[in-house]
Amino acid sequence: MKKNLLIVLALLGLLTAGCNTMKIEDYEGKSPKLVLEDYFDGETRAWGIVRDRFGNIRRQFTVDMVGHWDGQLLVLDETFSYDDGETDKRVWKIRKIDAHTYEGKATDVIGSAVGKAYGSALNWRYTLALKIGERTWNVAFDDWMFLQSDGVLFNRAEMSKFGFTLGEISLFFKKPEPGKNSKLGTVIGTAAE
Repeated sequence: MKKNLLIVLALLGLLTAGCNTMKIEDYEGKSPKLVLEDYFDGETRAWGIVRDRFGNIRRQFTVDMVGHWDGQLLVLDETFSYDDGETDKRVWKIRKIDAHTYEGKATDVIGSAVGKAYGSALNWRYTLALKIGERTWNVAFDDWMFLQSDGVLFNRAEMSKFGFTLGEISLFFKKPEPGKNSKLGTVIGTAAE
């Protein structure tokens, strides 16, 4: 009896797990179209939170970014400022492989990040060497971006290790308004305010 119950529960778990998976191709034709190299060319600012697997907010942060697209390579220089005073940097080097595929590299990314873009959405998958305390963990990221009609780009990234969800990062990106001070922090504010 217990064996049959375990088999049924395992099968139900497998069936429902497959139902929750978003497919990037489902966003084909959705507008506005997200063209990564266009969106991140120039200055961009982001505001975000890090939540643990229980939904508790662990950190808030802002990211100031400067991107440069030369027609083949997008170099995206990110500066992170956390609400606890910590700062961090990451420089992405992103190549467009074909109409839907990107490859990204950064010093703390293990191997390459692979991004797929369709319509208004982009999905990155990569492993990040994440420093937690005195240790570094290789953590898998399932990173989704969705462009909104007002130009705001919403981002949700799930972090996992060995198939178990560790937490989630949610943030949104905004470009500076034409004619405004290019330092978005002076226009809109920071996560600490």
